[in-house]
Amino acid sequence: MPLRDHFRPPVSKKASWEGFHGMWPANIVQQLRNQLPPGYVAEPRIHLGTLMEIDVGALESDDLPRAGVAHDHGDAVATAWTASTPVVAVETDPPDEYEYEVRVFDLERERTLVAAIELVSPANKDRPESRQAFVAKCAALLRKGVAVSLVDLVTTRRFNLYAQLMEFIGHPDRSMSSEEPPIYAASCRWVTKGTRALLEAWSHTLVVGQPLPTLPLWLREDLVLALDLEPSYEQACRDLWIT
Repeated sequence: MPLRDHFRPPVSKKASWEGFHGMWPANIVQQLRNQLPPGYVAEPRIHLGTLMEIDVGALESDDLPRAGVAHDHGDAVATAWTASTPVVAVETDPPDEYEYEVRVFDLERERTLVAAIELVSPANKDRPESRQAFVAKCAALLRKGVAVSLVDLVTTRRFNLYAQLMEFIGHPDRSMSSEEPPIYAASCRWVTKGTRALLEAWSHTLVVGQPLPTLPLWLREDLVLALDLEPSYEQACRDLWIT
């Protein structure tokens, strides 16, 4: 069945993209249940909003020094230091980390994360800082030996985060620019072969009206599964009455 445009009518009038992005990871997990070898498990993960929260009140205590106040500790007197005027002071919000993903773990290595399937959301492509945060996250996973797959169905924002990821790690994919095509599916991994460290990547341009591709899902250097996106995608559409 063909890929739909979940961000424009008629599909957007039948089901929200948020509902579809929430449903698809669970369907991918159900599909992987029949494919993963013993010792591996997959889990969906959805997180909306800022990942890092700091409770400032928890840091305040009557026992802590106050700025501008001297405190006598025996023979020494400690005085709080006053910082100079900052060179950058702008009103802004921290980038929101919207995550729709599937994570695959190796149980025999104490639930070591071995693969991540990232479904790109509009928030990931919205602001420069959001795009940078998403790319940095994927790059960090790759450096830890985690195979990363990206699937981007967002037709309303023309930024290619896979292309930006490859540029970020210093190996651009010449087949894709940072802005076009806006929708794509790709897999990449860092692997050691003998004395060589190799970055391997597979990428596909997505087209509304065409079937979804099959991506390699690497669990180990020598163990790969076929991640056929079409069955789980179609099941998610059926579950949400998307025709």
